[in-house]
Amino acid sequence: MYYDAVSAEYLEGYKLKIWFADGKSGVVDFTNYIRKGGIFARLAKLEIFKRFTVNQELGVITWFGEIDIAPETLYSEATQEPLPQWVEKAGLKRSA
Repeated sequence: MYYDAVSAEYLEGYKLKIWFADGKSGVVDFTNYIRKGGIFARLAKLEIFKRFTVNQELGVITWFGEIDIAPETLYSEATQEPLPQWVEKAGLKRSA
């Protein structure tokens, strides 16, 4: 799907530049996710945050194979395009 992340590069702080399957790219700042706490609190140390990988099979940015954010959400944040209607209808609106 065109929302899938295909590669990513660490920039600074908690920012990653992410490239998507449709050729678009953009920067996502993960600071708000980390501030929310919960499972994302594990990423507060930059050394850990920088250990992200791109799961090519699932099209997500992931940490430790267990922490990730839906590719549709990342795509919307990186490209400033609205979330797909099916996400909005499901009540899965961007929360960061």
